[in-house]
Amino acid sequence: MQDAMAKQKRHSKVEIATKLAQANDLAGQGKPQSEIARTLGVSVMTLHRWRKAPPGPQPVHEAGQPDRTVRGGDRMAELQLENSRLRRLVTDLLLEKIKLEEAPQRTKIFGVRGRRRASR
Repeated sequence: MQDAMAKQKRHSKVEIATKLAQANDLAGQGKPQSEIARTLGVSVMTLHRWRKAPPGPQPVHEAGQPDRTVRGGDRMAELQLENSRLRRLVTDLLLEKIKLEEAPQRTKIFGVRGRRRASR
């Protein structure tokens, strides 16, 4: 039983690149992250970790060469990658904005900072 728990499936860099390409295609179709991860057979956290990692080799196709047949496809992949990065950036900025907007409300609830006490 411990052998089953100790064994973790390791994916090669080529497999990761291929699965990330599939994930980008599915994301382009509007699929949620949980469904994409389930389709690829990995967890959502693994998918995020792979996306954060520096890019590895390109996915290998039938001829054993990276797919360079369609130049527009390369451009499309670059644009999708840029789009996903921009979406993450916007999300981070919105979360920061919400935190800043909620900060004054929290000070009203938990006590006012910066006011002087009335002298006796």
